[in-house]
Amino acid sequence: MNSGDCMRAILWDMDGVIADTGAAHYVAWQRLLGELERDLTRQDFDDTFGMANAQILDLWLPSATTEEKRLLAARKEVYFRDAVAQIKPVPGVPHWLAYGREHGYRQAVASSGEMANIVAVTNALDLGNYFESILSGAFLAKSKPDPTIFINAAASLGAKPCECLVVEDGVVGVQAAKRAGMHCLAITTTHPAEKLAEADLILDDLTQLTVDLLDQLYA
Repeated sequence: MNSGDCMRAILWDMDGVIADTGAAHYVAWQRLLGELERDLTRQDFDDTFGMANAQILDLWLPSATTEEKRLLAARKEVYFRDAVAQIKPVPGVPHWLAYGREHGYRQAVASSGEMANIVAVTNALDLGNYFESILSGAFLAKSKPDPTIFINAAASLGAKPCECLVVEDGVVGVQAAKRAGMHCLAITTTHPAEKLAEADLILDDLTQLTVDLLDQLYA
């Protein structure tokens, strides 16, 4: 167990944090928009990575009806799951998930992705048993940077915001973590460090994390 009286919880984002899913999502969006005879640049994709589908489609297809957006989002996720077997864990993640479980950290997934995607990825990577709860923000009224997904994840573990460390790679995810009153570790798998400057610690990936750095994040 951890030293001290406080619980320690880790709230993990999925895409770009637990799993290197960026390429699979990019291909899925390209496939979908190609069917609509629309182009998607990598910059457009990077700027929205980490947002919920509804929020992304509001930006890219503002004239589409709510029902059209719902159907398009569902089709995009089918295309994403077609590629799930190719997804790999982000370097360092399996080690720190195991460390957390062995040392009494409460752990949850808090992702903007659909639940079917989260389950598919965690199953494909054989990582599901590290988490006490798995939350999807896909159908929340507001997506990150709104903090609701992290507040709900903390509640699912019985943890106070000050007892939670959020691991994120997205600009909106870091913003959501800080708005929730939580500690935040950002990794630069998707965005450069300067865009993640609100985080308490920024690393290239979790192979650079040490026990001392982890302890400092909860101080």
